Formats: sequence, C-alpha cells, structure tokens
Amino acid sequence: MVSSNILNVILFMLNVQLTSNLEAGTDEAGRGCLAGPVTAAAVILPLTIQLPLLNDSKKLTKKQRYELRPLIEKYSISFGIANVFQEEIDKINILNASILAMHYALENLNKSPKFIIVDGNHFHRFKKIPHKCIVKGDQKFLNIAAASVLAKTYRDDYMKKIGTKFPQYNWQKNKGYPTQSHRAAIEKFGVTKHHRKSFKLLPSQIEISFK
Repeated sequence: MVSSNILNVILFMLNVQLTSNLEAGTDEAGRGCLAGPVTAAAVILPLTIQLPLLNDSKKLTKKQRYELRPLIEKYSISFGIANVFQEEIDKINILNASILAMHYALENLNKSPKFIIVDGNHFHRFKKIPHKCIVKGDQKFLNIAAASVLAKTYRDDYMKKIGTKFPQYNWQKNKGYPTQSHRAAIEKFGVTKHHRKSFKLLPSQIEISFK
C-alpha cells in the first residue's frame, strides 16, 4: 500500500510532468568506495517510456545494466553524467562530493528540468529548481532508477580503465569497494593517487605508503 506521503509526492510530480514533461531523477554510485570518483547521473525520461527491466541498479545483473544503458540514453529526453574525484572528496567529504556530482550531472543535461527527484535524504538546492529527496527512490521512480544504472555503469567503466595500470588492487572486479582483497593489497602495496586519503583504508591505524 502506498503511503499518503509518497502518494502526495507522486501526485505533485505527475502535475509537473503533465505540464512540462521535464522531471529529472538523479543518483550516484561509488560513495562507499576506497578509491576512484563518486559518479552521478541525471535523467529526464518521457512519460511513455517502457523499459520493463529498469530497476535500482543494485537489483540488476551486470548484463542487464549494460543492456539498459544504451536504451536509457536513446529514449531519454536528456541525460548527464559527472564525476567528482578523490582529491575533491578528501577536501569536502563524501556527502558533499556526492551532492556536487549530482549538481554537475544536472548541469550536463541539455534541457533544464522543472523538478528534481533525488535518491536518498540529502541534497542542496540546484539553482532555483524545486526538488524532493526520496529514500530508496531508485526502487520507486524510473528516472532515478535510470540515473542509478548510468552512474553505476560509467563508474565501473572508469575503474576498469584505471585498474589496468594498478592490477594488484583488482579494480576490474571490486571497482574500488572495500573488499578484503582490496584492503590486503593496500596493506601490501600502499595506496595510489586514486585512493581516498580521508577514508579509513585499513581497519587498523598503521602507516600507509603512497605510490
């Protein structure tokens, strides 16, 4: 059963869509990683889009995500992708970096949205455009789900690319997340320029060398 609060949000957004058809959903990927950027996407979808597989990227297989990406890009009214890299994350913290990445992604849209829905519960107002934060929004709204797929796949591609220069960290597989093997590699080889120095890279506080 849909709660009254969610129903009010849906009705409000439907009203925006019916008058403008320019509602953007935005989401990020890589917030919990030890290395690499936080990547965000913003997507404006048409009202009539039908993508039966589309869901929260975490609930999809890798194959499904990559099958959906070209369809989202083809049929969306507009989409934008953006990264905020580890140097900036270390300066402003990961929450602010995630929000900044979403702002950059929204700026990369070729159409200005009339309303923004954001996955999660934190956001800073973008320009003068009204917005709504929605916890687990990537499971409830297609445009946020679409943004989650784009953010996840583009970030994965980036981590695989830089991982070729640092194969000992196995970023092709773990994408920079704090897996046991990733942390073991940090302990053995030190950290790279791609690691987030402000994060707790190892469980114990030991001296880490920088590569």
